[in-house]
Amino acid sequence: MTNHFLTWSDAMTVGVRIASLRKQKGLSQQALADATGIHVTQIKRYEGGNALPSFDALKKLSQVLRVTTDYLVFEGDELKPDADLALQFQAISHMEPEQQKVIKQLLEGMIIKYEAERWSSKLK
Repeated sequence: MTNHFLTWSDAMTVGVRIASLRKQKGLSQQALADATGIHVTQIKRYEGGNALPSFDALKKLSQVLRVTTDYLVFEGDELKPDADLALQFQAISHMEPEQQKVIKQLLEGMIIKYEAERWSSKLK
């Protein structure tokens, strides 16, 4: 089994991804801090590569930035859905708002469960 440890060079990569996603979403550092409950000073430390986010912080950041925790941490991950998912998302976009809300809640729950299981298996 391979152990995965984050290094300080990883902190820089994570920080760059956080800053890039934050800017893509049109959020200020303060707005991201408010949305995640993480102090703005800590957001600045993450983006500057001076600190690595905890698992809890990664989870909050990934939820607000709408990416997986894996995308924030590991290199090579893409933000492109496969063709089948793209078609399903397109179909969902035509549903009633209440139906979309239910599907979003279901997906968010499944993603959180998946990521928790994945992180748990990586720590073993």
